[in-house]
Amino acid sequence: MFRWAIIFAVVALVAALLGFGGIAGLSADFAKILLVIGVILFILAFVFGRGRRTLP
Repeated sequence: MFRWAIIFAVVALVAALLGFGGIAGLSADFAKILLVIGVILFILAFVFGRGRRTLP
């Protein structure tokens, strides 16, 4: 998720520099959404994944 968020953020930056405001805004929105989803999934994996560890 974080990889795709970074890719969309770079696309938004390049599009903004080239003057494509609509594409830049849409890409920035996608980057924000993917970042939020990635953070939520990371937190859920951290919270619920702790019970699976076993001691050797």
